[in-house]
Amino acid sequence: MSKRVLVTGGAGFLGSHLCDRLIADGHEVICLDNFFTGKKKNIAHLLSNPNFELMRHDVIQPIYAEIDWIFNFACPASPVHYQRDPVRTIKTNVMGALNSLGCAKQNNARVLQASTSEVYGDPKVHPQPENYRGAVNPIGIRACYDEGKRTAETLFFDYHRQHGLDIRVVRIFNTYGPRMTANDGRVVSNFIMQALRGEDITVYGDGKQTRSFCYVDDLIDGIVKMMNVENFTGPVNIGNPGEFTMLELAELVLKLTGSKSKIIHQPLPSDDPTQRCPVIDLAKEKLGWEPTVKLEDGLKVTIKYFRENYL
Repeated sequence: MSKRVLVTGGAGFLGSHLCDRLIADGHEVICLDNFFTGKKKNIAHLLSNPNFELMRHDVIQPIYAEIDWIFNFACPASPVHYQRDPVRTIKTNVMGALNSLGCAKQNNARVLQASTSEVYGDPKVHPQPENYRGAVNPIGIRACYDEGKRTAETLFFDYHRQHGLDIRVVRIFNTYGPRMTANDGRVVSNFIMQALRGEDITVYGDGKQTRSFCYVDDLIDGIVKMMNVENFTGPVNIGNPGEFTMLELAELVLKLTGSKSKIIHQPLPSDDPTQRCPVIDLAKEKLGWEPTVKLEDGLKVTIKYFRENYL
């Protein structure tokens, strides 16, 4: 059945892909964004669609809309962006959660929080299941994002317990694909841009630290499945359990771009996790979801996007 859906952060990398999917599924979509990191070009193709509406608004301010569902995706998600204004980042996480929850309560709506694998910090358990409570430095340079997202999860579950609100919480692991920005400081976009420009590829530390990379279409499919499922709040990990070292990723990008760039090593940033990989048994069991796009296939599409948009 068609829903009236609010997507906060709807002009961002993930939010815009979510808007596409919801429109394709026959829903009416209100995209809310203040364009702090979101881009109008990400949703420009939707502006003429009668089922799509753009609302320029900051989630730090109260939200008034008549809706059935809310997806709260508003927050800078890469270290470069969220460390640029850390106070604003934590306000976006905390006030954005409160205002999304307040709007959901007013409408008796279902509301989903886009949380993150960063809630696990630099994990002492590997791979990370949902019942692992994490190892986060509350006063570190990443805490505005990590602790902000942890607090948002707390608020969601307190609203659920105290007000009976219909909530969903997904923990998103590293995601890549078209509409990533070239300067977001994420490893996939960094490596691709450096390779395409013939610059040195910068690997931090010894390059043995690992990440798991989920293609954006797979991720959005898991999130939509989570919103449609009944009687399951989460939190649930949505990510690809295939694990790669930074050196493996750099070498694969070099191969797919045909670049002659050299790999160089730089010091490891503060609080950078050494391992990041999801356990997705819960997503398989509750949502019937697992990723299907191989890293090499997803990277080919992503590299094509960067070639066409940034060179």
